[in-house]
Amino acid sequence: MNSGFLSYVSAFIVGGIICTVGQVLIDKTKLTAAKILVLFVTSGAVLTALGVYQKIVDIGGAGATVPLTGFGYSLAKGAFKEVDQFGLLGAFTGGLKATAAGITAAVVFGYIASVAFRPKAKR
Repeated sequence: MNSGFLSYVSAFIVGGIICTVGQVLIDKTKLTAAKILVLFVTSGAVLTALGVYQKIVDIGGAGATVPLTGFGYSLAKGAFKEVDQFGLLGAFTGGLKATAAGITAAVVFGYIASVAFRPKAKR
């Protein structure tokens, strides 16, 4: 086994664990999808501030950075970087700078999907 294959396996396992936690929250609690989204993003930011999430990223790579917890990680990491450079103002601008490409992609692709497909009501 080479290290490339193992990085895929570890990303799959870490991402799978994060998704399993989300599925358990959906199935076993009365939390709405929006509350779970906020919980995951906030958890990623808090775990980054505590120095825990970087270790998870080191192990899981994209399996840790792609889910919603990874978005919180990116926000916090960007804010910390900008605070070091620009002080308190960086706390407000750093997270947005670090995640601007992802936010833009979500808006653009969401718009394209809304134009290309016709929504159907759930029954």
